[in-house]
Amino acid sequence: QVQLVESGGGSVQAGGSLKLSCVASEYTYCMGWFRQAPGKGPEGVGTGEGDGTTTVVNSVKGRFTISRDKANNTLYLQMDSLEPEDTGMYFCAARFAPCPWGEAFIRSAFAFWGQGAQVTVYT
Repeated sequence: QVQLVESGGGSVQAGGSLKLSCVASEYTYCMGWFRQAPGKGPEGVGTGEGDGTTTVVNSVKGRFTISRDKANNTLYLQMDSLEPEDTGMYFCAARFAPCPWGEAFIRSAFAFWGQGAQVTVYT
């Protein structure tokens, strides 16, 4: 069972930045970030693969950046120009297979999950 631990959440004023980290207990080829706003379903944010490939969804492109430290089984989510709509719980996820994308980038595609980190953006 792969264990994932997120850190780096918090409260920030709109326009500010936060960086989330996710440390995995062992190597998995695919690691990803999801978020869930209050009263809404989970939304994929982006992924980082073992070959170095990273992707983010269009809704956060230009503001959010994913990076991965393969040697330390760590995935990062750098969030800049944060907006109140970015408020929610951010979850790290992982799977041994390559990362899904497009319509396949959904919660059920990932076997392992962290407990989540709260991000609150206020005006």
